[in-house]
Order: sequence, then structure tokens, then C-alpha cells
Amino acid sequence: MLRLTLRQVRADWLRLLLSSLAIVLGVAFVAGTLIFTDGIRAGAYARAGTFDRHTDLGVYGQDDKPLPPALVDRVRAVDGVAAAGGELLGSGGVVGADGRPVLGYAVLAAVPTDPVVQSYDVVAGRLPQRPGELVLDAPTVAEQGFRLGSPVGVGGATGAARPYTLVGTVDVDGTSRDVGGPYIGLAGVDALAVSGQRGYDRILVAARPGVDRATLVERVRAAAGPGVVVKDRQRILDEAVEDGVRNLRQFSAFLLTFAAVAVVVSGFVIANTFAIVLAQRTRRTALLRLVGATRGQVFRATLLEAAVTGLVASAAGVLAGVGLAVGLDALMSAQGAPAGGPLTMSPATVLLCLLLGTLITVGAAAVPSWQGTRIAPVAALTDAAVQPARRAGRIRLAAGALVLAGGVAALLGAGASGQVALVALGGVLAFFGIVLFGPVLVPALVRLLGRPVRPLLGATAGLAVANAVRNPRRVAATATALVIGIGLVTAFVVGAASAKRGIEDGVDAEVGVDFVVTGIGGDLPAPLAGALAARPELGVVHEQRSRVADGVQLRAAHPALVRRTLTGVDAGDVGELGPGAVLVHRELATARGWTVGENVTLAGRQFRIAAVVHADDAPLAGSPVPAGYVVEVVDSDFTRLFPAQRGYLAEVDPAPGVAPATAKAALTQVLADYPTVNLMDQAAYKKMLTGTVDMVLGFVTALLGLAVVIALVGVANTLTLSVVERTRENAVLRAVGLTRRGMRAALAVEAVLIALVGAVLGVALGTAVAAGAMAVVARVGGSFILVLPPARIALILGVAVLAALAASVLPARRALSRPVVEALGAE
Repeated sequence: MLRLTLRQVRADWLRLLLSSLAIVLGVAFVAGTLIFTDGIRAGAYARAGTFDRHTDLGVYGQDDKPLPPALVDRVRAVDGVAAAGGELLGSGGVVGADGRPVLGYAVLAAVPTDPVVQSYDVVAGRLPQRPGELVLDAPTVAEQGFRLGSPVGVGGATGAARPYTLVGTVDVDGTSRDVGGPYIGLAGVDALAVSGQRGYDRILVAARPGVDRATLVERVRAAAGPGVVVKDRQRILDEAVEDGVRNLRQFSAFLLTFAAVAVVVSGFVIANTFAIVLAQRTRRTALLRLVGATRGQVFRATLLEAAVTGLVASAAGVLAGVGLAVGLDALMSAQGAPAGGPLTMSPATVLLCLLLGTLITVGAAAVPSWQGTRIAPVAALTDAAVQPARRAGRIRLAAGALVLAGGVAALLGAGASGQVALVALGGVLAFFGIVLFGPVLVPALVRLLGRPVRPLLGATAGLAVANAVRNPRRVAATATALVIGIGLVTAFVVGAASAKRGIEDGVDAEVGVDFVVTGIGGDLPAPLAGALAARPELGVVHEQRSRVADGVQLRAAHPALVRRTLTGVDAGDVGELGPGAVLVHRELATARGWTVGENVTLAGRQFRIAAVVHADDAPLAGSPVPAGYVVEVVDSDFTRLFPAQRGYLAEVDPAPGVAPATAKAALTQVLADYPTVNLMDQAAYKKMLTGTVDMVLGFVTALLGLAVVIALVGVANTLTLSVVERTRENAVLRAVGLTRRGMRAALAVEAVLIALVGAVLGVALGTAVAAGAMAVVARVGGSFILVLPPARIALILGVAVLAALAASVLPARRALSRPVVEALGAE
């Protein structure tokens, strides 16, 4: 049986080729992900000590609290300490040579001025040794044409940019401080002033030669006092590696989730392939039974065949995974992401991928193999090469209907309950309902979609429909493989369109001005709003700020803009909002019994209630106050209550009679001194907010595209094997007048109908999942509604049709390759 099985694999290698391709693609995705992430992990270990090459100890605040600058001097005075310096990481901005901010998020760091604890790769010049000096990353200096010794404007959260002397350039490429934008290194006192932080993130300590590290740790801990943590070098490196690996695990899990989808689709394709191949071996299997082979021997022989196929395909998948990892590494580098280490293919990765591909193949082939052993020896005496197709049983159809109904119910209940888990459960149940109910649902849809084609192609279309539905289980398995990938793609496409519409509607409702100024990676600089308000070309200048005090959310409001966020006024006059007067939302007024004209205490000050209002904006998940516990306070009063509170966005309108272009020129002139902010109009602001959605959608679609490709390989595989099965039948059709063009058309229509049914079911499933998700989001917080993008859905269906047409080319060529007379004599 072993020799027979191996010969059988060699004889049927062409039939198993396309199914092997499905495993190759699925394993390549897994292998490429593991190889790529192994390289990143190796890079994380290599980069862990980049900025701690001369650090023996580190002093950190408990719960990430900032360390006061005076603590650096106390640590430096400890016996056994050779040098100490404060370090912090924040954000800032650089003014370019053209007077405009250098684009990109800029990392600002405090560089210790003592050379003993400086751990940087200096490209040119030197590191800062005193306040007023600056280093930048080499690419920024080259792009801007800065020269050593020249002044460079740097600004941050505390105010406008001021000049610092450029004394050197450093190489931070590939490190944790390489985030795609400029790198700014300042002396500690300057970094504190620019960033607005109250203290250092940590203090770096270098020990004197011969000092016992454990003893020094205790001395530093005693000198630093309570509320600090002292770590030795090994602990610093271990935690740096753990931070990098933790982020890597999340990224790896994200990629492997899509790899799992590809593998599952591969399993569907493999199971369908073996079901067809074993059905075509009916006489061969029966002959084996007739000469004495037991059911167990036949079953084990088929599993061995699946194992050999899976092992060979998995080996090819590992090799393809290497190429995928190289491409992924190049793509990440092109996007400006920090580089990882060299790509690493460990024995564990190879073994895991070989084992995974083999087990998936064997597991997918197990059920068809067991069903194939039920062939009676007497079948060898019959003239039929293939058993008649079996219809789905009543138990399977009943279970499918129940599971499908349960999935629909879960998706409907997700919005009412606000449970994300119900969305996932509903999607899974609905998919398995389609799988179980598929032998009835898919043929019915094939007949339905085939009706418009019959008037165009006549008997050819009728022949294609009949061939497609002659084996309900087979066509259902082929179509449902497509449902997974296209369903997930549709869910993300519809979800992204809905999210974008919700964001745009939110901007329209909350931003009623011509221009917005946003902080880059943080809040706006403290003096910015005042600088803008001082320009006569600008009328409304409002910085969005809020603060929770005494269980109430106090929001800065502008009398000219506050009405746009309100849906109604219960009592009072909104026009009376001004210094000393506030607007109270309905829920808070009801809960505390407040009325119009009453004086209330907020954050220790007295205010008069000008009006009781209400709004439809639901609080976000995790909001510190209940819904409607909001008080609107004018900007000047809010500033007096919370002078240090900043916002991330300012709304600006031109002064009456001032043209938008003139106002924009005034804005640009003011913002030239604030490199940590962006100026946008409403359209640009919407594009910025929705740009991330588009980027994620493109990335996810590319990852899910492999699953769709594998499913389309399954369509081509099914057609190819069906052509082998229908060799004599096709020859008869050609003998009675079916042209070569007609044969190609029949197979093309058959492929298109199968793919189109899978795509339609996938679009329906994905839309239902997206609807459940949007309902959950709307309940948790936000006015999101379901939006169906017709152009993108049409594109999904169109791509499925075109790919199906391409998948029909090889089966048609095979069907027409044999002469009619020879094909009539085929068995």
C-alpha cells in the first residue's frame, strides 16, 4: 500500500497541483510573518542598549512620575558615581531653512551634557555640552541644508520657536527614537523648557571603576529618597527588550490573524479537492477493496497521500515565505518604519510551518478520505467512474438554518446590547450557517444569477448552470471558500466607509469655522491662542479645552460657536453665555436640581446659569462623567479656572469683512514660529482624520487579498477536476456541434457563477457584520450609521468576476486539448 500510494501521488500530481498551491500560499503567509517578526525581535535585542552603552544604573520615578532636576545633583554627589545626567523624551518641532516647520512628528530628547553618560553615534560635530546647543539627526540636517554653528529654530508645548546653535548631527536610524520625523537633542534644561515637562523621565548613572554595583544601587536609592526606583544595567536592558517584544507580539498577532484566515481558506480548498479526486477514483478504490484491501488500509493510504502533498507544498511555502518576508521588510522600510534586524529563519519556524501545512492538509482530507472508504468492492464491476452526487441531509440543513438564524440574531442583538463579542459571534455563526446550508443555498443562487445570462448565450448558459449545480456539495464548498475572504474585505470596506462618514458628520457638527489648528502629536503651545487672537484679520479664535472637576465636565465654549453642538434649549437664553454665566446640560441640571438664574459653584468659583440645554453627543466609553454632566464655560473663565489646561485643536474664523485668503496668510505668519502645529481648512481636517482609516483599510485589504486569491485557486481547481471528470461528456457535446468557443464560454460562465455567488454571499455577510459593529459603536459613543459604498462593493464583485474568468482559462485549455475521438474513449 505504501508503494501504491507513492505511485498514486506521482500519477495524480497534476490534479493535486492547484490544491498544493493553496497550501503553498497559506504556509508562505505564516512563514513570512514569522521570519519577518523574528528579524524584528533580533533587532529589538540589538537596539535595546543603544542609548545605554555607558549606563550602569538608572533612576526612575514610580508610576512614571517625573524626576525633579535637583535630584540629578543629589545622585551625582553619591560616593561611587562617576557621572549622572537627566534624560527625557517628548515632542517638539524644527523650523526649516525656508521658515516653515519641518514635516513629521519630531522626537525631542534631553541629552546628558556629561560625556561619560552620552551614548550616541555622532556623525559630525559633537553633542551638546551646555544650554543653547542643539543636535539633529543627519537626514534632517542634509535635507534642510543646515550648517554646524548656525542657529536652528526649535519650538514645543511651551511657546514659539527660539534659535539654538547646531553643534552636531547624530545617527538614530533604526532605533526607538527614529519615528520618521526629525530628532532633536537639547541640553536638559532646554529640553525641559521646550517640552513643558516638570522633570526628567530618568537619570542615567555611570559608576566609578571598581565600585560594587549592588552597593551603589543601595547608595543611590538612599540618596534619591522615597518614590523612586533604581535599576541596574541588566534590568534596564531586559525591560527595554520586553517593551520592544511586547509591541512585536501585538504586531505579530495582528499578521498571524490574517495568516490564519488564509490557512482556513486553504483547508476548504484542500477538502474540496480531495472530495473530487477521491470521487473520480471510485473504480480504482473499489478494485483495491476487491483484491483484499481493508477500509482502514484505504483510509490510511489516502491520509498518507495527503501528508506527502502537504509536506511538499509546505516546504515550497516556506521558501515562498522568505520572499514574502523580504518584501514586507522592504515595504516597512519604504514607509519609514524603524528597521528590524536581519531576516532570520529559525529551525523552529521551519518545523512549525511544515507541521502546520501538513496537518491542515491531512485534517482537510480526513472527512473525504473516510467517505471514500465506503465504496463497495462491487463498484469495480460497474461502468461508472464517478458516484452520483449526494444531496445534503435533513439534519445538516436543519442545523445550518438554526446556526444561520443564530448568527443573524447575534448581529441584531449586538447593537442593542453594545457587545463587541456578539458581533464576532454573529459573524462566525452566520458563516458556518452558510457552510452547512450551502448545498441548498448556493445552487439556488447559481440558478438565479444564471437567468439573465440565458437570453444572451442560450444553450451554452443553460449547460453552464446545469454543470455548476449538478453536485451541490461541491459547488457549495467552492463558493463558501470565497465567502471568508470577501466577507472580511467587505466588512472592513463598509466599516471604513461608515467610520469616515461618522467622522465627517462629526466635523461638520462640531467645527463650524473656516480653519482649524491642531497640535502634532500633542496639545497646542500655551501662548498660541493668544497670539492668534491678537491678529486683527482673525475674528473667532477658540481653543477646545475641557476638564473634569467635582464630577462635572467643564468645557471651554465660544458664544459664536456654542449653538452648533446643541440640539435644543430647555430654559433660558443661550445668548447670555458670557463671563460669569454658564450653560448647563439637561441631565446635570435635573440630577442636581439647578435652574436658570441660580448661582452654582464650579471648581471653587461662583457662576450664574444662563440656560439649560441639551445635546445628542453620547459620552465615549470610559468617560469620567455620566452622559450630560456637562457645563459650557466661556474661554476667559475657563482660562482663569485652569490656566495650565491645553487643548489639541483651535478653531479660527476670519474677522468680519476679511477674505479667507487674507486670514490664512495671517495664520501662516503666526504659525511660522510654532513648528508643532498644523493649519488646515475643514476639508483638509476631515482628510487628516479619515486618512488613517484609508491607510488601515488598504493594509487590511492587501492582507485579506491572499485569502481571496486562494479561494479563486479553489474555483480553478474545481473546474479543472470537473473537466477531467466530464472528459467523455464534453467530447459528446463537441461531437454533436458545440464549438471550441462554446466550450470556453460554458466553462467561463460556470466559473463566473460560482465566484459571483461566493462574492455575493461574502458581501452580504460582511455588510451584516459591519452593520452590527457600527451599531455597537453608535451605542458606545458617536453618531455612526451604516454606509454602503456602491463603487467599492461593485469593485469587489467585478474583481471576483474577472478573476473567475481568468481561472477558467486553464480548465478550458485542458478540456479542448484532447481530440474528440480520443476523449470519447476515455474512462
